[in-house]
Amino acid sequence: MILALDTATSVSSVALYADEGLVINRYFNVGLQHSQRLFVEIEAALSMANVGMEALQAIAVSIGPGSFTGLRIALSAAKGLCLAADKVLVTVSTLETLAARLPFARLPVCAVLDARKREVYTALYDTTEGVPVERIGPRAILPTQLAEERAGQPTIFTGDGAEVYRDLLGPNAQIAPSFCARPDAGTIGWLALSKLERGETVDIDSVEPEYVRPPDAIPLSRK
Repeated sequence: MILALDTATSVSSVALYADEGLVINRYFNVGLQHSQRLFVEIEAALSMANVGMEALQAIAVSIGPGSFTGLRIALSAAKGLCLAADKVLVTVSTLETLAARLPFARLPVCAVLDARKREVYTALYDTTEGVPVERIGPRAILPTQLAEERAGQPTIFTGDGAEVYRDLLGPNAQIAPSFCARPDAGTIGWLALSKLERGETVDIDSVEPEYVRPPDAIPLSRK
């Protein structure tokens, strides 16, 4: 069983995922105040499943891109849990998670997150075989540039960025249903399970969020 965490956007989630499938998926919307509820939701998920940390094989977390603060909070929590309970850590791209919510899509899936500052985080995936296969890696670009790149190419756009910039993407853009527009911990758990089976874990000491673009605020170095 895997405990999966996602605080990459304002709508966060905690899930338990097992070989048999999704056990629990809990959503909570606290804006960007993720730290106020994250551990409460983790305890609630474990309690509802009637399991303890000893039942977990790994912790999975959304590694980015997304909210700079949110990514740091979830990763720090995941690292702490791994160290305290002697578990391995698996990371999953936020954009890959969005694409995974549209399995077996006949068209390329373009995951788009609102990056603020009139930019979007985006990546392109092929999900025709059921799981996302990356075609263009994560990057931060202007929505107008994305629209120009995909003009005339049938594409399914998904994510809150696709909804925010729907008009720029053109009248013929295919936008995924709104319930697919957020990453969720259940999907992270599903993707992480396959990664765990392949031995794709990360080093707890060195792993950092994948911001894609530089953080707005960088801590001052200590002399």
